[in-house]
Amino acid sequence: MSLLREEFACRGKDCCGGQVILDSVFFAMLSRARVMADVPFIITSGYRCPAWNYKVGSTSLNHVSGRAADIKAVDNYTRGRILFGLYRTGFTRVGIAKDFIHCDTMEGQESCWLY
Repeated sequence: MSLLREEFACRGKDCCGGQVILDSVFFAMLSRARVMADVPFIITSGYRCPAWNYKVGSTSLNHVSGRAADIKAVDNYTRGRILFGLYRTGFTRVGIAKDFIHCDTMEGQESCWLY
């Protein structure tokens, strides 16, 4: 199952109409990570237009730049497989929440954080 650009559409349909801006390198890395993880990647947040990013309370530009995704992860097995795929593919910025994994390719210090 391949990732589709449409999965990354902004959820703020009333502000931008579901626009999709997606960095091609990020998308290729995430597609490879999904293959390595061998579990579905359900994107809960991909691209965010500036208005939607503000509305959800974020000040970060990673989603706005099309270089970030939040992937649904509701059990330990899925969470572990997603992390395996992300790290094996070269992602170095990962955030872990109870029900999702965030990854991005923004410049900056390699890091892993908890929400």
